[in-house]
Formats: sequence, C-alpha cells, structure tokens
Amino acid sequence: MLKTKKVTLLNDPIYGFISIRSPLIFEVISHPWFQRLRRISQMGFSHYVYPGARHTRFEHALGAMHLMQEVIRVLTNKGTKISEEESEAMQLAILLHDIGHGPFSHTTEALLTTQVMHEEISLKVMQKLNDTFSGALDLAIAIFTNKYHRKFMHQLIVGQIDLDRMDYLKRDSFFSGANEGNINSNRIIEMMVVVDGQLAFEEKSLYSIEKFLMARRLMYWQVYLHKTSLTAELLLSKTLKRIRYCYQKGTPPQLSKPLGHFLAQSKFDMPFTDGQLEMFLQLDDADIIQGLKGWQKEEDRVLAKLSWMLINRKLLKIKVQNDPFLPKTLERKYARLSDNGFSQEAFDYFVFTGEISNQTFVPLDKEIFILNKKGKLKRIQEVDPFFNSTELSQLQQKYFLCFPKVKHLL
Repeated sequence: MLKTKKVTLLNDPIYGFISIRSPLIFEVISHPWFQRLRRISQMGFSHYVYPGARHTRFEHALGAMHLMQEVIRVLTNKGTKISEEESEAMQLAILLHDIGHGPFSHTTEALLTTQVMHEEISLKVMQKLNDTFSGALDLAIAIFTNKYHRKFMHQLIVGQIDLDRMDYLKRDSFFSGANEGNINSNRIIEMMVVVDGQLAFEEKSLYSIEKFLMARRLMYWQVYLHKTSLTAELLLSKTLKRIRYCYQKGTPPQLSKPLGHFLAQSKFDMPFTDGQLEMFLQLDDADIIQGLKGWQKEEDRVLAKLSWMLINRKLLKIKVQNDPFLPKTLERKYARLSDNGFSQEAFDYFVFTGEISNQTFVPLDKEIFILNKKGKLKRIQEVDPFFNSTELSQLQQKYFLCFPKVKHLL
C-alpha cells in the first residue's frame, strides 16, 4: 500500500493501481471488520480444482470499488452530474456490499446463520459502521438499500450487469486460469449512460453485453459449480450439520467460541443482536480449517470421517445428470455404507442427492436498458431478438448424486 499526501495507491493484478482519495474510505478499509475480508476466500473450495484460486473477498471489494470509480468518471464525462458526496457514497456502497460474508463465502451461509443471508448482515455491519463514523455512511446505505432517488446508483451494485459481477468474473477468471470469464469491463463501462435516472447502455454495446452474460454462464458451469469444488462445499455443509447434531446430543466437539456460538443454536432471525454481530465478525476461514484439523480425531465417527475427507481432499464421488436420480440408486449406496459399519442415521451424511441451476438472462428481473440510435430507452430484448431466446432465459437444472469411495470409509 503506497501512501502519498493526497492519495493511497494499491497495486492490483487485474487493474493496476487502485486509488483511494477519500480519508473516510481509507478509514473504512482500515477498520478490523473490513480487514477480516482478507481471511474470507472468494471462491470457497475452488482451489481444490484450480490451485491459483486463493484470492479473497478483500481484493474483490477493492476491485469493485475501482470499477465504480471508472463508472463515475465515464458518466461524469457524459454529462451526468455526480457530487463528491454521491461519488464517495457510491464507492462505499460497493466496497461494503460483501462485508457480511461468512467463512468460505457462500459455502457456510445457510448453515451458520440459517435464515439470515449475507446481504442482511452486510447492511447490519454498514449500519454499525455508520454509528462509528457519526452518520458518514447515511448516503451509502441509502444507495445500497435502493432508497436513494437516483436509482442508477443502486443498479450499479445490484443488477444483471453490475460491478460486483463484473469484478468477480474478471478476478475469478484470472486466478483460476479459466479464461471464459475474462470480459471486457472497460468497453461495457464506456458504453454506460444514465437516462431518466436509469442505468442504460449504448446500443453498440449489445455484443459486449451478450459476451458478459455468456461468460457468467460458462463460469458457473465450468468453475463455480465444478463438481469437485461443489462436492467439497457440500461436505463442509454436512460437517457443520453433524456438529450441530453433536451439540443437540450433548457431545459438542472442540471448536472456536464464535463457531460454537452459531452451531449450538438451530436458527437465527434478523435483526442480529449487537452481541451476535460481534461474534459473527470474529469468524473467518481459519475457524473452519483449524476445526477440521481437530475434528479428524473426534470420537464421533461420522464427524471424524467427514473432516478427514475434507482436509485431505479425499472427497465424495459425484455424478451429475439432467434427470433426478431414482430412489433405488440411493438404496444401493446405503447398503454399501451399512456393509462398512455405518448406522442408518449416518447415511445422509455420505450419500445424498440435490440439484444445481443457473439462468443466463432473467427478462423481467433487474431489466437491462438500451439507449437506441434514435435516443429512445428500450429493454434489451426489444432491441435484439437474441435476448428473446428461450434457451437464454430458461432456468437450467442439473441433478447430482454424492457417495463415498469404499476405501475412504475404512
């Protein structure tokens, strides 16, 4: 981190230098809650497939903020007036959009905080930071929650083509080595305009938008939903589920205080209490890794085996197909578990089915607007018939079956 009198420069492998000119933004980045993102992996267990995918939410947040700076520059040059206060708030809103993520990002979200999503936790953290900084984040929170009257500012954070997606596609593609996600963010940003308060794109950006959507589709199927990393994430979910079972049985394993706080309880509702939030913000990937190393030695055979499989990358096998698996397929796998001394209550931890899905383009959700050559604002599907394609908007579903290799059960 290079500091000068007026600006702090961060060297990023994707964009080069990222500048921080606002003292408030610098203070937010320096806050322990934001620094915690250095210890939250961006891509969960994708490094089990792509060894280079070890980057964190910290870099992603900074990258998204840099893209917001570029958008502000482009829109200002095109005549959209954005005040210094709005500019700072836009950068803060995108900078903090992921601050509510738990260990291994999405992997533990449903297990640790049950009914509370990371977006809700992010908002709660922003509100607490706002108290710390004497209301300086009021406008950033209004933009984040879509309560500010200039709607395009929120659309840059949450949309089908937003800066969150733009950075994670480029960044995840770079670190994984999967080139499919390497979109041309510069061109897409240069094509942005604001019309009647709405974010829109010049008509000549259609092919860049098409590539963006297809890149995201390919990254989901090839990287984010890769069967090996998917299996690892499912194994971690099963491990945390088993720990919760051990708590209910009165035989909790040894684990960190923050992790124990969340796994000892069956569910959480918003709003988090201040104590719960403080406890959550002590959690990071290290709690999980340290736990897994110790749980391999637990007396509970299921927990020990799950932890051993995950820490040593001796994962479950997985089959993926277009149709649901028949019950008799599971029964055959259950029989194999029984033959290896596992009781029926353990079956669901090692043999299970589920589904994964992805949708390339959602026509009626967070619309993509195009400014046509006649100066009219149109929905993208009204301008290019490609975006009316059923295949493009159809929810693609696949089904998986996970089961263990016999040698890993011994």
